[in-house]
Amino acid sequence: MITVGANEAEVERLLAGGELECPLCGGALARWGHARPRVLRGGQGPVRLRPRRSRCRGCGSTHVLLPAFALLRRADLAEVIGAALAAKAMGKGVRPIAAAIGRAAGTVRGWLRRFASRAEPVRVFFTRLLVEAGTDPVPPAAGPSPFADAVSAVAGASVAVASRWPGVGKVTPWRVASAASGGRLLSPGWPR
Repeated sequence: MITVGANEAEVERLLAGGELECPLCGGALARWGHARPRVLRGGQGPVRLRPRRSRCRGCGSTHVLLPAFALLRRADLAEVIGAALAAKAMGKGVRPIAAAIGRAAGTVRGWLRRFASRAEPVRVFFTRLLVEAGTDPVPPAAGPSPFADAVSAVAGASVAVASRWPGVGKVTPWRVASAASGGRLLSPGWPR
């Protein structure tokens, strides 16, 4: 699975030009059909998605190209999950967060627990990204909890990415987090 931009036409252009590279061998990726269609839950309603599948011209491995607005194995958009994480960082509880975003408390609790279980490695990862991408980086100050520190690092990294590459346009912190983590922000084993 590879995270790509949300613009399908741009992804197709990159594939046609051999501009996307295989994460395993560095070879050029080519079109290879589509993955199964899915519907993701967004803040403004459902988002229909049929991710592009690609195949490496070098090693022959296949990869699903997941748009940056989606997280691996999650039914909700990155922005919806990110809103829950940000609310928790501000001290809100599971039930009020779930009610505010219209999701089951058990679902929200799962997101929060997964993120909390790796808050320190996530904070370190995004602080490094902030420092590497920022033109004049200022790491975030310590917050009230490791969870809040990790969320703050994600926000800081997003600002650094936007200042370094202004041509990227306006991208939410949670799309940056999804892209930087390869869609694995809440997946087992990430970050390594």
